[in-house]
Amino acid sequence: MSEPSYETLQWHVDADGIATITLHRPDELNAFTVTMADELEAAFVQAATDDAVRAVVVTGSGRAFCAGMDLNAPGNVFGLDETQRPTPADVRERFDEPEIRDGVRDTGGRVTLAIHACPKPVIAAINGPAVGIGATMTLAMDVRMASTKARIGFVFGKLGIVPEACSTWFLPRIVGLPTALELLYSADILDADTALGHGLVRSVHEPDELLGAAYELARKFTRDRSPAAVALTKQLAYRNSAAPHPLDAHLSDSLAMFYTSIGDGKEGVAAFLEKRAPRFTGSASDLPEIFG
Repeated sequence: MSEPSYETLQWHVDADGIATITLHRPDELNAFTVTMADELEAAFVQAATDDAVRAVVVTGSGRAFCAGMDLNAPGNVFGLDETQRPTPADVRERFDEPEIRDGVRDTGGRVTLAIHACPKPVIAAINGPAVGIGATMTLAMDVRMASTKARIGFVFGKLGIVPEACSTWFLPRIVGLPTALELLYSADILDADTALGHGLVRSVHEPDELLGAAYELARKFTRDRSPAAVALTKQLAYRNSAAPHPLDAHLSDSLAMFYTSIGDGKEGVAAFLEKRAPRFTGSASDLPEIFG
């Protein structure tokens, strides 16, 4: 695929298929805008559908990861249409109609749904302040790694608004419900070590070592791995961890195991027996339907 061009992001794919998405409004501490939301959504669709991309690392340009919503935007700073009075039926039944999609739906949620749908491993390299949507967007990523200069805050309570970007689905699954509620109620800014103690981030690194560590982990996830099996594993883990009964996991596991065993699994077994590196041909963009 052609290299995309963005106004608020930088995009790069290296020789190993690791895509780097850099939030790039450094003079504004990478503050989030509706344009950035649209571009992040497009970038993750690009990552999802481009078989040359094996994993994604997200970081920020300059000294911040993302300082939250740009509150200097004119009108409704969240990009919402204040003339509407939407109901639950409106957002469910008219989900993709422009009036609802652009005027009612939370912009951060559009981004995190795109991240969640991406069938590749996604790693957040949180290089500095990440507050508001800067924090909640990382919750949809599979791994969060932080610089010692990272500061993470779910500050919605200080603004009289609620957590967004599907964070009330992701955050309790990452840190547990009591800790999630404490973080949301208090709206405290966490340093990197405190975030590590809560299990919010995987590891803390010196600033000049963060991206290298993120790339090393991304290659660990992708080198000699089947893109199809990795993508199905991601789907299984997220979907089945929220399923009401293990039988639901068994049903989807069975189909995923069946199709990988007759696909890249054959090459994996052969490579193991022949003591060589596997040559997988499966694609993350062409997966069997396993959930019904």
